[in-house]
Amino acid sequence: MAKGKLLYAQSGGVTAVINATACAVIETARAAKVPVLAARNGILGALREELIDTTREPRAAVAALRRTPGGAFGSCRYKLKSLEQDRARYERLIEVFRAHDIRWFLYNGGNDSADTALKISRIGRELGYPVDVIGVPKTVDNDLAVTDTCPGFGSVAKYTAVAVAEASLDVESMCATSTKVFILEVMGRHAGWIAAAGGLAARAAGDPPHVILFPEVAFDEAKFLERAKAAVERVGYCTVVASEGLRNAAGEFLAEAGTRDAFGHAQLGGVAPVLAELVKRKLGYKVHWALPDYLQRSARHLASKTDVDQAYAVGKAAVEYALAGRSAVMPVIVRTSDSPYRWKIEPAPLEKIANREKKLPKGFISRDGYGITTAARRYLEPLIRGEDAPKYGKDGLPDYVRLANTPVAKKLASYVIEDR
Repeated sequence: MAKGKLLYAQSGGVTAVINATACAVIETARAAKVPVLAARNGILGALREELIDTTREPRAAVAALRRTPGGAFGSCRYKLKSLEQDRARYERLIEVFRAHDIRWFLYNGGNDSADTALKISRIGRELGYPVDVIGVPKTVDNDLAVTDTCPGFGSVAKYTAVAVAEASLDVESMCATSTKVFILEVMGRHAGWIAAAGGLAARAAGDPPHVILFPEVAFDEAKFLERAKAAVERVGYCTVVASEGLRNAAGEFLAEAGTRDAFGHAQLGGVAPVLAELVKRKLGYKVHWALPDYLQRSARHLASKTDVDQAYAVGKAAVEYALAGRSAVMPVIVRTSDSPYRWKIEPAPLEKIANREKKLPKGFISRDGYGITTAARRYLEPLIRGEDAPKYGKDGLPDYVRLANTPVAKKLASYVIEDR
Protein backbone atom coordinates (compact mmCIF):
# COMPACT_ATOMS: atom_id res chain seq x y z
CA MET A 1 0.00 0.00 0.00
CA ALA A 2 1.43 3.37 -1.04
CA LYS A 3 1.73 5.96 1.72
CA GLY A 4 -0.26 9.16 1.47
CA LYS A 5 -3.53 10.23 -0.12
CA LEU A 6 -4.60 11.31 -3.57
CA LEU A 7 -6.58 14.52 -4.08
CA TYR A 8 -8.86 14.87 -7.09
CA ALA A 9 -10.60 18.07 -8.21
CA GLN A 10 -12.86 19.08 -11.08
CA SER A 11 -12.50 22.44 -12.80
CA GLY A 12 -14.34 24.70 -15.22
CA GLY A 13 -17.52 23.85 -17.08
CA VAL A 14 -18.54 20.27 -16.42
CA THR A 15 -19.41 17.73 -19.10
CA ALA A 16 -21.66 14.74 -19.59
CA VAL A 17 -18.69 12.43 -18.93
CA ILE A 18 -16.39 14.14 -16.42
CA ASN A 19 -17.83 11.92 -13.69
CA ALA A 20 -16.74 8.88 -15.71
CA THR A 21 -13.21 10.19 -15.21
CA ALA A 22 -13.89 10.63 -11.48
CA CYS A 23 -15.19 7.06 -11.36
CA ALA A 24 -11.97 5.79 -12.96
CA VAL A 25 -9.80 7.80 -10.56
CA ILE A 26 -11.51 6.42 -7.48
CA GLU A 27 -11.77 2.83 -8.71
CA THR A 28 -8.16 2.72 -9.88
CA ALA A 29 -6.86 4.24 -6.65
CA ARG A 30 -8.96 1.87 -4.56
CA ALA A 31 -7.48 -1.08 -6.41
CA ALA A 32 -4.05 0.26 -5.40
CA LYS A 33 -5.28 0.81 -1.83
CA VAL A 34 -4.73 4.57 -2.04
CA PRO A 35 -7.35 6.76 -0.30
CA VAL A 36 -8.91 9.44 -2.50
CA LEU A 37 -10.01 12.84 -1.24
CA ALA A 38 -11.94 15.21 -3.51
CA ALA A 39 -11.89 18.99 -3.35
CA ARG A 40 -15.31 20.57 -3.07
CA ASN A 41 -15.74 23.05 -5.94
CA GLY A 42 -12.37 22.51 -7.55
CA ILE A 43 -9.28 24.45 -6.54
CA LEU A 44 -11.40 26.61 -4.21
CA GLY A 45 -12.09 23.56 -2.06
CA ALA A 46 -8.39 22.78 -1.91
CA LEU A 47 -7.61 26.35 -0.82
CA ARG A 48 -10.40 26.41 1.76
CA GLU A 49 -9.55 22.91 3.00
CA GLU A 50 -13.04 21.78 2.05
CA LEU A 51 -12.24 18.17 1.25
CA ILE A 52 -14.46 15.15 0.71
CA ASP A 53 -13.70 11.60 1.84
CA THR A 54 -14.55 9.33 -1.10
CA THR A 55 -13.63 6.22 0.90
CA ARG A 56 -17.04 6.57 2.56
CA GLU A 57 -18.84 6.06 -0.74
CA PRO A 58 -20.18 2.56 -1.54
CA ARG A 59 -18.69 0.77 -4.51
CA ALA A 60 -22.04 0.88 -6.36
CA ALA A 61 -22.29 4.66 -5.95
CA VAL A 62 -18.80 5.16 -7.34
CA ALA A 63 -19.59 2.87 -10.29
CA ALA A 64 -22.77 4.87 -10.99
CA LEU A 65 -20.66 8.00 -11.49
CA ARG A 66 -19.68 6.60 -14.88
CA ARG A 67 -23.18 7.26 -16.19
CA THR A 68 -24.01 10.45 -14.25
CA PRO A 69 -23.58 13.96 -15.72
CA GLY A 70 -22.51 17.12 -13.90
CA GLY A 71 -19.62 17.39 -11.48
CA ALA A 72 -20.03 15.05 -8.51
CA PHE A 73 -17.82 17.13 -6.21
CA GLY A 74 -18.57 20.58 -7.59
CA SER A 75 -16.46 22.63 -9.94
CA CYS A 76 -15.42 26.27 -10.23
CA ARG A 77 -14.09 28.93 -12.53
CA TYR A 78 -11.19 30.33 -10.58
CA LYS A 79 -7.85 31.05 -12.18
CA LEU A 80 -4.69 31.18 -10.10
CA LYS A 81 -2.27 33.78 -11.41
CA SER A 82 1.49 33.39 -11.74
CA LEU A 83 3.59 31.92 -8.94
CA GLU A 84 4.84 35.42 -8.19
CA GLN A 85 1.43 37.12 -8.16
CA ASP A 86 -0.41 34.38 -6.26
CA ARG A 87 2.42 32.88 -4.24
CA ALA A 88 0.46 32.96 -0.97
CA ARG A 89 -2.31 30.87 -2.52
CA TYR A 90 0.11 28.31 -3.92
CA GLU A 91 1.84 28.05 -0.55
CA ARG A 92 -1.59 27.58 1.05
CA LEU A 93 -2.25 24.63 -1.26
CA ILE A 94 0.99 22.97 -0.20
CA GLU A 95 0.06 23.66 3.42
CA VAL A 96 -3.25 21.85 2.91
CA PHE A 97 -1.52 18.99 1.11
CA ARG A 98 0.95 18.64 3.96
CA ALA A 99 -1.76 18.70 6.63
CA HIS A 100 -3.68 15.86 4.96
CA ASP A 101 -0.70 13.86 3.69
CA ILE A 102 -1.69 14.45 0.06
CA ARG A 103 1.06 13.06 -2.15
CA TRP A 104 -0.76 13.10 -5.48
CA PHE A 105 -2.97 15.80 -6.95
CA LEU A 106 -5.10 15.27 -10.06
CA TYR A 107 -6.73 18.35 -11.59
CA ASN A 108 -9.45 17.53 -14.13
CA GLY A 109 -10.04 20.45 -16.50
CA GLY A 110 -9.05 22.41 -19.58
CA ASN A 111 -6.35 24.89 -20.56
CA ASP A 112 -6.37 27.01 -17.42
CA SER A 113 -6.45 23.92 -15.20
CA ALA A 114 -3.45 22.45 -17.00
CA ASP A 115 -1.61 25.69 -16.28
CA THR A 116 -2.59 25.53 -12.59
CA ALA A 117 -1.46 21.90 -12.33
CA LEU A 118 1.90 22.80 -13.87
CA LYS A 119 2.44 25.65 -11.40
CA ILE A 120 1.49 23.50 -8.40
CA SER A 121 4.03 20.88 -9.46
CA ARG A 122 6.67 23.61 -9.56
CA ILE A 123 5.83 25.17 -6.18
CA GLY A 124 5.83 21.70 -4.60
CA ARG A 125 9.39 21.14 -5.76
CA GLU A 126 10.42 24.65 -4.74
CA LEU A 127 9.07 24.19 -1.22
CA GLY A 128 10.48 20.71 -0.91
CA TYR A 129 7.11 18.98 -0.57
CA PRO A 130 6.82 15.72 -2.54
CA VAL A 131 3.56 15.95 -4.51
CA ASP A 132 3.10 14.51 -7.99
CA VAL A 133 0.65 16.57 -10.03
CA ILE A 134 -1.25 15.24 -13.03
CA GLY A 135 -3.47 17.29 -15.32
CA VAL A 136 -6.49 15.33 -16.52
CA PRO A 137 -8.10 16.45 -19.81
CA LYS A 138 -11.67 17.68 -19.98
CA THR A 139 -13.39 20.27 -22.14
CA VAL A 140 -16.35 20.29 -24.48
CA ASP A 141 -14.54 22.86 -26.62
CA ASN A 142 -11.99 20.23 -27.77
CA ASP A 143 -9.29 22.90 -27.77
CA LEU A 144 -6.56 21.28 -25.66
CA ALA A 145 -3.25 20.95 -27.45
CA VAL A 146 -1.49 17.60 -28.06
CA THR A 147 -4.46 15.31 -27.32
CA ASP A 148 -6.33 14.09 -30.40
CA THR A 149 -9.64 14.86 -28.69
CA CYS A 150 -10.85 16.00 -25.28
CA PRO A 151 -13.15 13.90 -23.09
CA GLY A 152 -16.50 15.69 -23.08
CA PHE A 153 -16.34 16.79 -26.70
CA GLY A 154 -17.55 13.57 -28.31
CA SER A 155 -20.83 13.68 -26.39
CA VAL A 156 -21.44 17.35 -27.18
CA ALA A 157 -20.68 16.61 -30.81
CA LYS A 158 -23.22 13.79 -30.82
CA TYR A 159 -25.84 15.97 -29.12
CA THR A 160 -25.26 18.77 -31.62
CA ALA A 161 -25.45 16.57 -34.71
CA VAL A 162 -28.65 14.90 -33.47
CA ALA A 163 -30.21 18.24 -32.50
CA VAL A 164 -29.47 19.69 -35.95
CA ALA A 165 -30.98 16.66 -37.70
CA GLU A 166 -34.11 16.55 -35.55
CA ALA A 167 -34.79 20.29 -35.49
CA SER A 168 -34.30 20.48 -39.25
CA LEU A 169 -36.97 17.82 -39.82
CA ASP A 170 -39.31 19.93 -37.71
CA VAL A 171 -38.53 23.13 -39.62
CA GLU A 172 -38.81 21.35 -42.98
CA SER A 173 -42.28 20.12 -42.03
CA MET A 174 -43.58 23.65 -41.40
CA CYS A 175 -41.52 25.84 -43.73
CA ALA A 176 -44.28 26.32 -46.32
CA THR A 177 -46.29 28.48 -43.93
CA SER A 178 -44.01 29.10 -40.95
CA THR A 179 -40.32 29.31 -40.05
CA LYS A 180 -37.91 29.70 -42.95
CA VAL A 181 -34.62 30.01 -41.03
CA PHE A 182 -33.60 28.14 -37.88
CA ILE A 183 -30.44 29.12 -36.01
CA LEU A 184 -28.77 26.87 -33.45
CA GLU A 185 -26.11 28.59 -31.34
CA VAL A 186 -23.46 26.28 -29.92
CA MET A 187 -20.55 26.69 -27.53
CA GLY A 188 -17.09 27.55 -28.83
CA ARG A 189 -15.53 30.88 -27.98
CA HIS A 190 -12.41 30.65 -30.13
CA ALA A 191 -12.53 27.17 -31.67
CA GLY A 192 -15.28 25.87 -33.94
CA TRP A 193 -15.15 22.19 -33.07
CA ILE A 194 -18.74 21.99 -31.81
CA ALA A 195 -20.06 24.01 -34.73
CA ALA A 196 -18.23 21.64 -37.07
CA ALA A 197 -19.88 18.67 -35.36
CA GLY A 198 -23.25 20.04 -36.44
CA GLY A 199 -22.11 19.33 -39.98
CA LEU A 200 -22.26 15.59 -39.29
CA ALA A 201 -26.06 15.84 -39.59
CA ALA A 202 -25.64 16.29 -43.35
CA ARG A 203 -25.42 12.76 -44.71
CA ALA A 204 -25.94 13.82 -48.33
CA ALA A 205 -25.31 16.94 -50.39
CA GLY A 206 -27.90 19.62 -49.63
CA ASP A 207 -28.81 18.22 -46.21
CA PRO A 208 -28.91 20.60 -43.24
CA PRO A 209 -27.11 22.40 -41.80
CA HIS A 210 -26.98 24.68 -44.81
CA VAL A 211 -24.73 27.22 -43.09
CA ILE A 212 -22.10 26.74 -40.39
CA LEU A 213 -20.56 29.86 -38.87
CA PHE A 214 -17.12 29.23 -37.37
CA PRO A 215 -15.14 31.55 -35.07
CA GLU A 216 -12.13 30.84 -37.29
CA VAL A 217 -13.89 32.50 -40.26
CA ALA A 218 -14.65 36.22 -40.11
CA PHE A 219 -18.41 36.86 -40.39
CA ASP A 220 -19.44 38.45 -43.68
CA GLU A 221 -22.98 39.77 -43.43
CA ALA A 222 -23.68 39.97 -47.16
CA LYS A 223 -22.37 36.49 -47.92
CA PHE A 224 -24.25 34.99 -44.97
CA LEU A 225 -27.55 36.53 -46.07
CA GLU A 226 -26.95 35.41 -49.64
CA ARG A 227 -26.26 31.86 -48.48
CA ALA A 228 -29.36 31.75 -46.25
CA LYS A 229 -31.59 33.11 -49.01
CA ALA A 230 -30.25 30.62 -51.53
CA ALA A 231 -31.02 27.70 -49.19
CA VAL A 232 -34.58 28.91 -48.61
CA GLU A 233 -35.17 29.32 -52.33
CA ARG A 234 -33.68 25.88 -53.04
CA VAL A 235 -35.24 23.66 -50.34
CA GLY A 236 -37.74 25.93 -48.57
CA TYR A 237 -35.78 26.57 -45.38
CA CYS A 238 -32.30 27.12 -43.99
CA THR A 239 -30.69 25.61 -40.88
CA VAL A 240 -27.77 27.57 -39.45
CA VAL A 241 -25.27 26.38 -36.82
CA ALA A 242 -23.47 29.33 -35.26
CA SER A 243 -20.59 29.31 -32.82
CA GLU A 244 -21.00 31.65 -29.86
CA GLY A 245 -17.54 33.06 -30.64
CA LEU A 246 -18.44 34.36 -34.09
CA ARG A 247 -16.41 37.49 -34.93
CA ASN A 248 -16.53 40.18 -37.58
CA ALA A 249 -13.65 41.17 -39.86
CA ALA A 250 -12.30 43.49 -37.14
CA GLY A 251 -12.02 40.54 -34.75
CA GLU A 252 -14.87 41.72 -32.53
CA PHE A 253 -17.38 39.26 -31.07
CA LEU A 254 -20.80 39.76 -32.65
CA ALA A 255 -22.43 39.13 -29.29
CA GLU A 256 -20.01 40.44 -26.67
CA ALA A 257 -21.95 41.47 -23.55
CA GLY A 258 -19.27 43.83 -22.24
CA THR A 259 -18.47 41.78 -19.12
CA ARG A 260 -15.83 39.18 -18.27
CA ASP A 261 -15.85 35.87 -16.40
CA ALA A 262 -13.51 34.69 -13.62
CA PHE A 263 -10.87 33.67 -16.15
CA GLY A 264 -10.88 37.11 -17.76
CA HIS A 265 -12.72 35.86 -20.87
CA ALA A 266 -15.29 38.13 -22.52
CA GLN A 267 -18.83 37.04 -21.66
CA LEU A 268 -20.99 36.61 -24.72
CA GLY A 269 -24.61 37.70 -24.86
CA GLY A 270 -25.93 35.37 -27.55
CA VAL A 271 -25.07 35.40 -31.26
CA ALA A 272 -28.25 33.59 -32.35
CA PRO A 273 -30.65 36.47 -31.60
CA VAL A 274 -28.25 38.87 -33.33
CA LEU A 275 -28.29 36.73 -36.46
CA ALA A 276 -32.05 36.18 -36.22
CA GLU A 277 -32.73 39.89 -36.12
CA LEU A 278 -30.44 40.39 -39.10
CA VAL A 279 -32.25 37.75 -41.18
CA LYS A 280 -35.65 39.09 -40.21
CA ARG A 281 -34.72 42.70 -41.00
CA LYS A 282 -32.81 42.08 -44.23
CA LEU A 283 -34.63 39.09 -45.73
CA GLY A 284 -38.04 39.32 -44.10
CA TYR A 285 -38.13 35.62 -43.19
CA LYS A 286 -39.71 34.22 -40.08
CA VAL A 287 -36.84 33.03 -37.89
CA HIS A 288 -36.56 30.77 -34.86
CA TRP A 289 -33.40 30.30 -32.84
CA ALA A 290 -32.30 28.03 -30.01
CA LEU A 291 -29.57 28.20 -27.41
CA PRO A 292 -28.90 24.73 -25.94
CA ASP A 293 -26.42 26.26 -23.46
CA TYR A 294 -25.94 23.82 -20.56
CA LEU A 295 -28.13 21.21 -22.25
CA GLN A 296 -25.43 20.42 -24.81
CA ARG A 297 -22.81 19.62 -22.17
CA SER A 298 -25.09 17.80 -19.70
CA ALA A 299 -26.98 15.46 -22.04
CA ARG A 300 -25.74 12.17 -20.58
CA HIS A 301 -28.73 10.35 -22.08
CA LEU A 302 -27.19 10.97 -25.50
CA ALA A 303 -23.53 10.48 -24.60
CA SER A 304 -21.11 8.94 -27.07
CA LYS A 305 -19.77 5.58 -25.93
CA THR A 306 -16.42 6.50 -27.42
CA ASP A 307 -16.39 9.61 -25.24
CA VAL A 308 -17.35 7.72 -22.07
CA ASP A 309 -14.65 5.12 -22.69
CA GLN A 310 -12.02 7.79 -23.26
CA ALA A 311 -13.09 9.78 -20.19
CA TYR A 312 -12.68 6.67 -18.06
CA ALA A 313 -9.35 5.80 -19.70
CA VAL A 314 -7.72 9.16 -18.94
CA GLY A 315 -8.81 8.94 -15.30
CA LYS A 316 -7.35 5.47 -14.95
CA ALA A 317 -4.10 6.49 -16.63
CA ALA A 318 -3.83 9.62 -14.48
CA VAL A 319 -3.77 7.54 -11.30
CA GLU A 320 -1.30 5.08 -12.77
CA TYR A 321 1.02 7.90 -13.83
CA ALA A 322 0.81 9.52 -10.40
CA LEU A 323 1.54 6.32 -8.50
CA ALA A 324 4.45 5.61 -10.84
CA GLY A 325 6.03 8.92 -9.78
CA ARG A 326 5.26 10.94 -12.89
CA SER A 327 4.47 14.62 -12.43
CA ALA A 328 3.57 17.65 -14.57
CA VAL A 329 2.11 15.42 -17.27
CA MET A 330 -1.34 14.77 -18.72
CA PRO A 331 -2.72 11.53 -20.14
CA VAL A 332 -3.68 12.37 -23.72
CA ILE A 333 -5.56 10.49 -26.41
CA VAL A 334 -3.50 9.42 -29.41
CA ARG A 335 -5.35 8.32 -32.53
CA THR A 336 -3.60 5.42 -34.21
CA SER A 337 -6.13 4.68 -36.97
CA ASP A 338 -9.16 6.34 -38.57
CA SER A 339 -10.64 3.21 -40.09
CA PRO A 340 -11.04 1.16 -38.07
CA TYR A 341 -10.94 3.80 -35.36
CA ARG A 342 -8.26 3.02 -32.79
CA TRP A 343 -6.71 5.08 -30.02
CA LYS A 344 -4.40 4.81 -27.01
CA ILE A 345 -3.38 6.87 -23.98
CA GLU A 346 0.08 8.39 -23.62
CA PRO A 347 1.61 10.93 -21.19
CA ALA A 348 2.36 14.43 -22.48
CA PRO A 349 4.21 17.25 -20.64
CA LEU A 350 1.92 19.93 -19.23
CA GLU A 351 4.32 22.51 -20.60
CA LYS A 352 3.17 21.58 -24.12
CA ILE A 353 -0.51 21.86 -23.19
CA ALA A 354 -0.96 24.72 -20.69
CA ASN A 355 -2.18 28.00 -22.19
CA ARG A 356 -2.23 26.64 -25.73
CA GLU A 357 -5.36 26.50 -27.82
CA LYS A 358 -6.11 24.02 -30.59
CA LYS A 359 -8.36 25.60 -33.17
CA LEU A 360 -10.20 23.94 -36.01
CA PRO A 361 -7.70 23.23 -38.82
CA LYS A 362 -8.23 25.14 -42.07
CA GLY A 363 -8.45 21.81 -43.84
CA PHE A 364 -11.60 20.98 -41.86
CA ILE A 365 -13.52 24.01 -43.19
CA SER A 366 -14.93 23.94 -46.72
CA ARG A 367 -13.54 26.43 -49.24
CA ASP A 368 -16.65 28.62 -49.07
CA GLY A 369 -16.26 28.82 -45.27
CA TYR A 370 -19.74 27.50 -44.48
CA GLY A 371 -19.34 23.75 -44.14
CA ILE A 372 -17.01 20.91 -43.20
CA THR A 373 -14.70 18.85 -45.38
CA THR A 374 -14.24 15.12 -45.81
CA ALA A 375 -11.19 15.36 -43.54
CA ALA A 376 -13.31 16.92 -40.80
CA ARG A 377 -15.93 14.21 -41.12
CA ARG A 378 -13.24 11.52 -40.98
CA TYR A 379 -11.96 13.03 -37.73
CA LEU A 380 -15.34 13.72 -36.13
CA GLU A 381 -17.43 10.65 -36.94
CA PRO A 382 -15.62 8.12 -34.73
CA LEU A 383 -15.95 10.42 -31.73
CA ILE A 384 -19.77 10.25 -31.69
CA ARG A 385 -20.08 6.52 -32.26
CA GLY A 386 -21.76 4.16 -29.86
CA GLU A 387 -24.43 4.59 -27.25
CA ASP A 388 -23.95 4.38 -23.50
CA ALA A 389 -27.39 5.17 -22.13
CA PRO A 390 -27.90 5.54 -18.38
CA LYS A 391 -30.12 3.14 -16.48
CA TYR A 392 -33.72 4.31 -16.23
CA GLY A 393 -35.99 4.02 -13.21
CA LYS A 394 -39.62 2.95 -13.06
CA ASP A 395 -40.62 6.61 -13.26
CA GLY A 396 -39.08 6.85 -16.71
CA LEU A 397 -36.19 9.07 -15.62
CA PRO A 398 -32.48 8.24 -15.56
CA ASP A 399 -31.13 6.93 -12.26
CA TYR A 400 -28.30 9.37 -11.65
CA VAL A 401 -26.27 9.03 -8.47
CA ARG A 402 -25.81 11.77 -5.87
CA LEU A 403 -22.86 11.08 -3.57
CA ALA A 404 -22.91 11.63 0.18
CA ASN A 405 -19.78 13.79 -0.08
CA THR A 406 -18.77 13.31 3.56
CA PRO A 407 -16.46 16.16 4.59
CA VAL A 408 -12.97 15.61 5.99
CA ALA A 409 -12.27 17.28 9.32
CA LYS A 410 -10.25 20.47 8.90
CA LYS A 411 -6.80 20.70 10.47
CA LEU A 412 -5.88 24.29 9.61
CA ALA A 413 -7.19 27.73 10.42
CA SER A 414 -10.02 28.98 8.22
CA TYR A 415 -8.97 30.58 4.96
CA VAL A 416 -10.82 33.41 3.27
CA ILE A 417 -10.45 33.89 -0.48
CA GLU A 418 -10.89 37.50 -1.44
CA ASP A 419 -12.92 38.37 -4.51
CA ARG A 420 -10.79 39.30 -7.48
